[in-house]
Order: sequence, then C-alpha cells, then structure tokens
Amino acid sequence: MTTTVTEPGLRRVERLERIWVEPRGLLGWLTTTDHKRIGLLYFFTTLAFFGAGGIEALLMRTQLSQPEEKVLSPETYNQLMTMHGVTMIFLFVIPMAIGAFGNYLVPLMIGARDMAFPRLNALSFWLFLASGLFMYASVFMHAAPNAGWFDYVPLALKQYSPGRNIDFYALGLIFNGISSTAAALNFIVTIFKLRAPGMSINRMPLFCFAMLAVSLSLIFALPSLTIDLVYLELQRNLGFHFFDVTQGGDPLLWQHLFWLFGHPEVYIIILPAFGIATSIIPTFSKRKMIAFPLVALAELLVAFIGFGVWAHHMFATGLPTITLVFFAAASMMVVIPSTIQVFAWTVTVALGRPEFRAPLMFIGGFIVFFVLGGLSGIMFAAIPFDQATTDTYFVVAHFHFIIFGAAVFPILGGMFYWFPKVTGRLYHEGAAKLSFWLTFVGTALTFFPMHIVGLLGMTRRVYTYPSSLGWDAYNLSETIGAFILTAGLLLIFANLAYSRFRGAPAGPDPFFGGTLEWATTSPPPSFNFPVIPTVRSAYPNWDVEDRRADAARLERGELVLDEGHETPASTVVDAVPDEIVEMPGESPWPLAVAVCTGLLFVMLLTRHYAVAGVFAGLALLAVAVWNAKEPQEQ
Repeated sequence: MTTTVTEPGLRRVERLERIWVEPRGLLGWLTTTDHKRIGLLYFFTTLAFFGAGGIEALLMRTQLSQPEEKVLSPETYNQLMTMHGVTMIFLFVIPMAIGAFGNYLVPLMIGARDMAFPRLNALSFWLFLASGLFMYASVFMHAAPNAGWFDYVPLALKQYSPGRNIDFYALGLIFNGISSTAAALNFIVTIFKLRAPGMSINRMPLFCFAMLAVSLSLIFALPSLTIDLVYLELQRNLGFHFFDVTQGGDPLLWQHLFWLFGHPEVYIIILPAFGIATSIIPTFSKRKMIAFPLVALAELLVAFIGFGVWAHHMFATGLPTITLVFFAAASMMVVIPSTIQVFAWTVTVALGRPEFRAPLMFIGGFIVFFVLGGLSGIMFAAIPFDQATTDTYFVVAHFHFIIFGAAVFPILGGMFYWFPKVTGRLYHEGAAKLSFWLTFVGTALTFFPMHIVGLLGMTRRVYTYPSSLGWDAYNLSETIGAFILTAGLLLIFANLAYSRFRGAPAGPDPFFGGTLEWATTSPPPSFNFPVIPTVRSAYPNWDVEDRRADAARLERGELVLDEGHETPASTVVDAVPDEIVEMPGESPWPLAVAVCTGLLFVMLLTRHYAVAGVFAGLALLAVAVWNAKEPQEQ
C-alpha cells in the first residue's frame, strides 16, 4: 500500500501532500491541527513534567533516606509531595497515554486522516500546557499546593492554608479538566465515526477500546471533581460553607465527590496501559490476541465497575457497616475483568512464538507489577485490614506498584515499540534491554520495602522520623532504588535521543505489527494513508491481500479523496461509509482561546473578577472568530 508504481498514483500522492501539508517551523507547530504533531507536542510536554515530578520524588526520597534528615523543610516537603502527585497523575500519566499515544495512534489505527475535531484537538493541548504552567508557577512563587494530591478538607480550608497554595490546586485542576473533557469528547466521536470501511466494532483494535473506555470514564468522572473544586473555591474565597460542620456542611462531602472521580481515575490511568499491552503482545508473540472479544469487553467493564468502588478509600471515616460491605464487594468484583486480561495476555504469549525484545520485556514487567499491586489491592477490600493500614506506606506501595509499575511500564514499552513508526529509525536493542532491567530492579527496590515499613507503622505524610522505629534500612533501600530507577529512565531517553539521529532505518513495518499504523510509511505522511484502507479483520495489516488491494485502488483513484482536505465518516457499529467530511486546516485560534482562558484563571487566582470576566469574553470572541473564519467541522 505504501509504494506507488505508476505515474497516476504518484500524482495523486503529490496532490495529497500539497493539500495536507502544514507550514514548517515554529508557526507550523503553533497553528497545527495534525493529530501526529499534536501527539508529539503532548509527548515532549508531558516528558518535561515527568522530569519535574521525578526530581520532586528524588528530593523526597533523599529527605527520608536517613532519620532526622534536614534536606527539606517541612513546608517544602509538603509542597513537593503534593506537586509530585498532581504532576504524575494529571500532567504526566493521563496526558502521555491519551494525549501523546492516543492522539498519534488512534487515527492511524482506525484508518482515518485526522481526529474528528482537529481544532478542538489543538485547543485541548494548549489548554493542557497552560494549566500545567499555571500550576507550576506556584512552585516558583513558593506557594505550591501543600495538602496532598487529594487535598482533604478541613486541611485545605482557609483557616489552615491561608495563602494561595490551595487556590493554585483548585483552579489549576478545573483548568486541566477542561482540556481533558475536550480531548475525551474528541476521542469518542473519532472512534465511533471515523473508522475505515469494514472496521466494525468487533474489528476495532483493542488499543482503541481502551481509549474509548478512558474517554467515557473521563466524561463521567470529571464533573464530580470539578464541582468539588468549585465548592472549595467558593468556601475559601466567598464565604460559603459546603464543608463546614458548624454551618450544616460536611467535610466528608469533599471525600465522596473527590473519590467519585478519584477511583475511576485509577482505571483511567491503567486502561491505556492495557491498550498498549494488547498492541505489543500479539506483535512479538506472532499471533492474534486470545479471547479478543472478552478482552475488549473487560476493558470496558473495568471502566464501568470502577465507578462503584470509590468509598473503599473511606473505610476509616465512620461510614455505616452495610455501606462498607457493599464497596468491599465492588472492590473484589473489579478483579474479574482485570484477571480476564491477565490470562489473555499470558496465554497469548505462551501459545505464540514470543520474541523477547525490549517492548515485550516492559510488558512482562508491567504484568508482574500489576499482579502484585492487584493482590495488595484485594487486601484493601478486607475492611479490618484497610482500616488498620489506612494512611500508611502500605497504601503508598500498593498505589505505586499500580500507578508506576503497571501504568508507566507499558508507556515505556510503547515508546520503544512505536519509536520506529514515529521516527523511521530503530532504537538500540541492547541498551533498551539494559534500561529495562535497571528500571525493573529500581522499581521493585523503591516500592516493595514500602509494604514492610507501612506495616511497621510509617505514615504516608511523614516528613522525618527518629532512628528508634526500625524504618532506617527500608527507607535507605527505597532511596537507593529510586536512583537506580532514575538511571534506567535516563538510559531509555538517551537511547531514544541517540537513535533518533543515528539509528538504523526502520522501514514502514520493522516488527510486522497487525494494526493499521504499520500499513503506512515511517514516519507517516501528513495525510496518513494514500488510500483509505478497507478492513476485514481485527489485525488488518496481516491481511496481505487487502493491503495489495489498497495499492491497486490508489492506481485506480478509489478512496483516495485527493480533491480536498477530506476524510470519510462511517456508521457507528458496522463502519459502513456514509459521508465525506471536510476537515479544517491549521489555525491560530485554538492557541488564542487557550491564552485567553489561561489569563482568565490567573485573574481568578488574584481575585480580579472583573478582569477575569473580560478575558472570558475575549475567549468567547476568539471562539466566535474561529467559527466564522474557518470551515465548520462535521
């Protein structure tokens, strides 16, 4: 499909290049609506935030490496602890998995030429960047959020935190939520409406099922967090009493609304890892995924059941016993779809002819940490155990085995797996395998001892400790592990940076992957596919005759769509083509809207409400001009 052999085919490809090409240089990146460019913008931005979150973690681990250490002051430690959590969850894992991987890969995997709403896609990135800069401005103003990433009241109320620290947190996450909501809506419409002809729901890549589950979860989970943050800001700054017991409020309202978002958030974080694993395992096992329909259903069920588990974070708050029993049962039930996937992954590898290259090794590490973290998670479903270990480092250990070991390892494996597709070059395999072992050992050594020290009574918000509690050796080993982990991560990025310029040419499909992104050139052209591909199975790139038929269609001019900036839309279930959609090109207005929105939140932070209203009006005006000046997205 990627090779044209006649003059008419070459002319069609050249016409597509002229239609879809965007300006080069800085202007091109500032005005881009190309999903691949936006994916790369997300990638490098989230990578920068990942570095910031990692530095925060190393500083905290250094502070805790020995008893009575004085590297950080108590207030600085609280700020670093909070910003580390906020960064890794809201500014790295979710936007890396959805914004970077999802943006770059979903249109390629479903045979589309872009996302359904390209300008909205650009807006979601610029809002994300602005929200991250807004929150990190607090660090440089020595007023970073300091009440933990879950920001419990009354600790977060005005009388206990009178500065702007918590306002940065609340307004920053409302700001960030706008970006996430826009991105989620875009993914839902793209996955339902822009699939290639023949890619019915049962033939859609498992990665896309994961992205769909994440997007639906975000749409339903974010409103509870947003209203919680609005309540907090109203109480802090305008005298409301949502969380004030003396005025009829309830501090538990914060926890209910937060965890109604926060536990689905755990699955929002882990589901992209499932999707990456289901892409890598078939390729390097050289066989289709076992129980494909069950795995797809399990990904959706994990998201659905996750909404019924939130109060298992609140077993120590005095809720009625019958309520605790219900949520304990729900906590155990969510294990079922996760176990289906673990069995499918391992059986696929066992029945295939696995080639243990770096991407598959990282997926192996992911499965190990996911199972270990899942086992400790089941322990929390036991109400007495949960109550005994609440707010201890045992919780921190479980959480990081899931959030780092299970969520980040597939991201690292995915970086290696799709690196040839994005750059057209191969990474260094030996260095990649070494980086895996450093990262795996560092992760285990950092987080496993936390289980033990948690059972010994170390609380998760402790700043320092005396030498008589028996925690010394465990904390030192955790700090050593953190630096080993850092070495492994630095080797990964050094390998990819070196290979970007010196790596061997990869060709379009170096791993013989099964999904459609491997059916086009590496890196993909601006229009993704010269011919809109047709699909007859869940692994269309392995249907060699279909790909040859696509090449023949290019020669005949069928499904080329070289008369304009177009992509086909299809029916929701069966992917029968039903219309041709005119797609908008590059635009400065998404960036303009994001700048006005950013200034709006700055004015809210400084309580210049009239000026905030002015910037809200300017943002709306920019949206109006955006719609007046450019074609409407269908």
